[in-house]
Amino acid sequence: MRVGFTRWAMGFYFLGMAVTAYSKAAPDPGAKPNRLIESKSPYLLQHAFNPVDWYPWGEEAFEKARKEKKLILLSIGYSTCHWCHVMERESFQDGEVAGFLNKNFVSIKLDREERPDVDKVYMTSFQAMFGQGGGWPLNMFLTPELKPFYGGTYFPPKDQGQRPGFMTVLNRLHELWAEDRVGIEAKTADIHEKLSDHFNEVQGLDPDSTFDAAMLDGMVPKFLAGADQANGGWGSQQKFPQPSHLRFLLGRDGEGREFALKTCRKMMEGGINDQIGGGFHRYTVDPIWLVPHFEKMLYDQAQLLDVYVDAWQVSGEEEFRATAKSIAEYVLGELTHPEGGFLSAQDAQSEGKEGKYWCWTVKDLKALLSEEELSVARRRYGITDSGNFLDHSDPEPLKEQNVLYLAMQLEKFSAKDQKVLSSVVTKMRKARSIRVPPATDDKVLASWNGLMIGAMARAGRILQDARYLKAAERAHAFVVNKLWNPATSTLSHRWREDHVDGSQQSESYLYFLRASRILYEATLKPSYLTLATTLADRAIALFYDRMNGGFFDGEDRDDLVFRLKDDYDSATPTPSSVGRFEYGVLSEITGEVAYRAVAEKSLLSVS
Repeated sequence: MRVGFTRWAMGFYFLGMAVTAYSKAAPDPGAKPNRLIESKSPYLLQHAFNPVDWYPWGEEAFEKARKEKKLILLSIGYSTCHWCHVMERESFQDGEVAGFLNKNFVSIKLDREERPDVDKVYMTSFQAMFGQGGGWPLNMFLTPELKPFYGGTYFPPKDQGQRPGFMTVLNRLHELWAEDRVGIEAKTADIHEKLSDHFNEVQGLDPDSTFDAAMLDGMVPKFLAGADQANGGWGSQQKFPQPSHLRFLLGRDGEGREFALKTCRKMMEGGINDQIGGGFHRYTVDPIWLVPHFEKMLYDQAQLLDVYVDAWQVSGEEEFRATAKSIAEYVLGELTHPEGGFLSAQDAQSEGKEGKYWCWTVKDLKALLSEEELSVARRRYGITDSGNFLDHSDPEPLKEQNVLYLAMQLEKFSAKDQKVLSSVVTKMRKARSIRVPPATDDKVLASWNGLMIGAMARAGRILQDARYLKAAERAHAFVVNKLWNPATSTLSHRWREDHVDGSQQSESYLYFLRASRILYEATLKPSYLTLATTLADRAIALFYDRMNGGFFDGEDRDDLVFRLKDDYDSATPTPSSVGRFEYGVLSEITGEVAYRAVAEKSLLSVS
């Protein structure tokens, strides 16, 4: 979403003082569960023993806020979120914070992965109101009518210099609400109107929009202008993989492709890539791809599997093929349900410590390896006595931890040392396998499964590994059996423990459409094409913006104060960008001109 919006909200008088002035351990003995214990969301279950009187997103909480005329704290996150864990530990497990919230607010916990449409509404509102990039946890304060008027991401528990602590924010907002509720509601209505006008403007179709293939070539310099030429990728502090950027550049000739290949190499060699077990962590906290936040997300594995298959195809470099296969093997081994569906994520923490499962000390390795093996391991993986990772958010961090990265290329080792290195990897994998593992977020999302099914099927065909295609077909059957209702032609978003949420999300329809189309092309089984066209028709009916093109994130629902269309591929591709491509391809396969019209209008909506 384009959010080059005036920062007028920051100046409102009633916020001035506030602005300026599962993988978790077992609950404390005697702690009583709150109502989140009834949830199926792994993220909500992580908060089920907080002293905060949490509600799930829904009418019960909304009615309480309206009846008692209280502000709503909407706290949005996901189960593997590092700073969500930190804020829970510091604030939501704190008795003083919980007591104040329970008395003066209606507190709602939302899993952004279960309701991406709600998350998008409030994240985009936050970005537009405050001119900041956002992140999670996202803590938004709403009126009883669900309209946003203040928010932030992570709040420290106490004031830190000019940065207000969470209790300071809560106290000030409660005071302002108690003193001038009518005035705040009026100001919030004004915020809502301005946001609505802004969203309508940026989501509208410019009647003069045009598009031609030459525009794609003009985009390459724009991508490269903000790129890190030394280390690959984008960003001077944190680094995210940006798979949509990479796939676009890999598809172009010249310097754009060369930069993408450099980025693929740097990521492959860095700590963001699990050098022992395969798969990629979510992002790094530095610009050199070294120290990650350790969670592993299914959507990253899916998109990076596509990226490394592309990189191997255009370069022929065997390391890219090996990396693609390591991603696929990780997913098959760690993120696959026994019945075939793909699981959502693996947490960053084990035994309450960030990175503990993934990192190594020299002491660990001395107990495991011979002197010769340790010498080779040090050179290969950059292992030092002092380590390269310390979790500064942990009051009692582990010391001397090493994130493994490729410090020395394999061809620089002698033949003998390469054999020693093979023994090192085998021993380290075995040793890590008996550690306490991070928790797995075992919900099955139709959307992320769509991404992985498509990537796995494509990898099976291009890398000529029948196991990958078979895994894609099994996962597809799982989603169809668990989440697809043929009687109503509806695709639910989330399944967990035989419970289906019933939420309709455009990303689920369009990502799974893509998966079905790719499987049809890989197998030529008519059932996959039939489902793809059915999903295409239903997505048009439920989500398509017939006036302006593109696809809304969610259905037209009473609990959405705005209905948004995303237009920027970030951690995952937008439903609209997937739709633009898929409807064009379906038009070519089926000859259906209506699909081509949807693709063209959706393309013009962002040109």
